[in-house]
Amino acid sequence: MNSSDLVNLMLSPQWVAKLLHHFISGVRHVNLQGVKTEYIGPQKVKELCPIIELSGPRFPVLGALWQPRGGTARHDAVAWGYARACSDMGMDIIQQCEVTSVTQANGKVTGLQTTKGSLKCKKLGIVVAGNSGHLADMAGFRLPLESVSLQALVSEPIKPCMDVVVMANTVHGYMSQSDKGEMVMGGDLDGYNSYAQRGNLPTLQHVLTEGIAMFPFLSKLKMLRTWGGIMDMSMDGSPIIDKTHIEGLYLNCGWCYGGFKATPASGWTFAHTIAQDRVHELNAGYSLNRFHTGHLIDEKGLGTKTWIS
Repeated sequence: MNSSDLVNLMLSPQWVAKLLHHFISGVRHVNLQGVKTEYIGPQKVKELCPIIELSGPRFPVLGALWQPRGGTARHDAVAWGYARACSDMGMDIIQQCEVTSVTQANGKVTGLQTTKGSLKCKKLGIVVAGNSGHLADMAGFRLPLESVSLQALVSEPIKPCMDVVVMANTVHGYMSQSDKGEMVMGGDLDGYNSYAQRGNLPTLQHVLTEGIAMFPFLSKLKMLRTWGGIMDMSMDGSPIIDKTHIEGLYLNCGWCYGGFKATPASGWTFAHTIAQDRVHELNAGYSLNRFHTGHLIDEKGLGTKTWIS
């Protein structure tokens, strides 16, 4: 590998602090799967993030779960890094090409119809996040998913004041400061199914109301822009990585809020599933059939924001 092969992921090794407004929410997060996490008290929280309000009447901070190895990276930079590697391996990446139908015969997938012509194939992997249900419908079946918009927003840039990612499950919000000085914030999902990839005033108001309660200085900042991304929300909060009843058709979907930090593992297991026509032991539990049998996965809320450890 030479320097021209490297991709700047804009990795920012910020600490991650998950605020505790009550202790029950944090019990099952501690040291999950070997991720170094430790409880810190309110004073340590204040030391790590001096701008936070600890004793707010609505959300007094009782402590936090701290991940000292946490951080953030740019999603688009990671995507372009994978795209470059795929291109170097001889894969074709066709942009601005919409799939219009999935063709099949005798219970087997045969190809795709697109806005740029038809493609023939014996195996097809559907990895389209919030559009998973739409593509499955083209193949003739329904998925136990809902497509919902998740929004984020940034403020005008200010001088550095925060070098930690702060989350709070109680208010369903998070905040960090970008390299440009913008305060990056996000909140809960929109309360209705949607394919909209834009911000709206109710969500903006909700995020800022909760944010100001913990960071009063936000009331003095102007918001620059908002945007939204489509989440494919599964019924138990865990993904689906599996074969389907159609021979040659495979699914990788239902990642809900997360998925970014799981990209290497999910890609590896999904590639194994497609190549071997059988699930890998690591994704055996993420079957599509679990929603039919009722063997759901009880892991909702186990770290579904965009940080890495």
